[in-house]
Amino acid sequence: MMLRPKFSSLSMIYRNYGAGTQKFATGAKKEPLPSLSDTFGRFHSYLRISLTERCNLRCQYCMPAEGVALSPKSELLTTEEIARIARLFVANGVDKIRLTGGEPTVRRDLIDIIASLKSIEGLETVAMTTNGLVLTRQLVALQRAGLDIINVSLDTLSADKFERITRRKGWDRVMMGIDLGVQLGFNPVKINCVVMKGFNDNEICDFVRLTEEKNVDVRFIEYMPFSGNKWEMEKMVSYKEMVEKIRKRWPDFHALRNGPNDTSKAWKVPGAMGQVGFITSMSEHFCGSCNRLRITADGNLKVCLFGNTEVSLRDAMRAGSSDDDLTALISAAVKRKKKQHAAEPRNLSHLFQRPSMNSVRFYSTRKLSHVDDDGKAKMVDVGGKRVSARTATAMATVKLTFELTKLIRENGLKKGDVLSVAQLAGIVGAKRTSELIPLCHNIVLNSIKVSASLDEGGQCIVLNSVVSCDGKTGVEMEALTAVSVAALTVYDMCKAISHDITISNIMLTGKTGGRSGDYKREEINLRSYDTSPINTEQVTVGAV
Repeated sequence: MMLRPKFSSLSMIYRNYGAGTQKFATGAKKEPLPSLSDTFGRFHSYLRISLTERCNLRCQYCMPAEGVALSPKSELLTTEEIARIARLFVANGVDKIRLTGGEPTVRRDLIDIIASLKSIEGLETVAMTTNGLVLTRQLVALQRAGLDIINVSLDTLSADKFERITRRKGWDRVMMGIDLGVQLGFNPVKINCVVMKGFNDNEICDFVRLTEEKNVDVRFIEYMPFSGNKWEMEKMVSYKEMVEKIRKRWPDFHALRNGPNDTSKAWKVPGAMGQVGFITSMSEHFCGSCNRLRITADGNLKVCLFGNTEVSLRDAMRAGSSDDDLTALISAAVKRKKKQHAAEPRNLSHLFQRPSMNSVRFYSTRKLSHVDDDGKAKMVDVGGKRVSARTATAMATVKLTFELTKLIRENGLKKGDVLSVAQLAGIVGAKRTSELIPLCHNIVLNSIKVSASLDEGGQCIVLNSVVSCDGKTGVEMEALTAVSVAALTVYDMCKAISHDITISNIMLTGKTGGRSGDYKREEINLRSYDTSPINTEQVTVGAV
């Protein structure tokens, strides 16, 4: 299984929060299938598909005024690939699909996509989240194609403020699109509003007043820390604060009953046509009842919105995978879904820093540590960090031929004992990391351990390293350099016999210490590799 770290765009993030052998259902209610159930008993019946990275607005908390670099069209899912993914998920128990972006209405085949989704037996609901700019032109056709639910993202009821935050005109068109949705019978039209202190928190009651006059569901979303939105704790307005503000105007404002998988906490003003919801992604997370999975525009499956690991269904499909293969891939990813976010949402602020828009794509959720705000390479200043005990472990494998495996086992190579030499080379390489990697600090190391094990059955050498120090920065690069140099040494010693040698699986397997906390790679499967050290040499270093 190929895992690729990547992150979603900010627009996809807010829209995902602001919404819940091919075998087709026959119309009867499907029983939860194990392929979409995780290890915590959560069954995932709700799929969100991002159709595009493009958007026709330039919201200040989402992207720079000039826009961002987008993926080539060839990397995005085609209409047929979207339909295939949808059929597969519905066959495994999904009964609701939401289309998001970017901005989904900029995709020319949107009507065809909706029509193809509605043709899938067993799919009960097709929803869409949009900025509403073109609804007056498209909504009738979208409804005819089968669109069941519409969510409109709107952060202000002021035309001037709309233009200021989106860098585009069009507030009146959005409002007309909402009115058209009400007239067409969407029950209700949902309005997603990200509340930001100092920008639109003074409009909360104005939005609530809309629910008295129209059959709309206004859903207030707590401002979340994602790169590109200049997130600051003081800008967040909590669920509790919003309720208190509304109750000053409507004392009888009261909570409604919620469904088991609802992300929005429903409230209502007595006698109002519509209702109000609160999406408490920061103050009260709802991980325990999460039933959502997400597909990015380029075909990656995300099992958690805050997660940084994705599985490429696009690559698997284009490589010829069968539906059974895809189901197995999806099931394995769902089984790895964690119990909740990596950190409590209310404590996420320390994880996010504003990136340079010139150096990373706008959907990144972290800043590259060795890039400055102008996109230039820099060395990290660790002067303000505290000294702490740090360790890092890494591994690599070197695939051999049968002949090489036999010669190494018998120590029959003319250049000598491959395992011992590779082990020593790895130790030397770790000590010289700062000379090899331009932006690495020269660290005083406490200990370097490198082991080299011959796996005869797998015809490969497994290399492992453990590096430790007491310092202000970590030793991940030293551990990775150790196994990389050791692997290259194996190649150098064996190339006279055969060039059919493959170096692979160079990876960090764990780390401890430092501000980012401990890390352990979970998806490693070493089969029956014997990773016990062979002639292990431990070097305890004073001043390296």
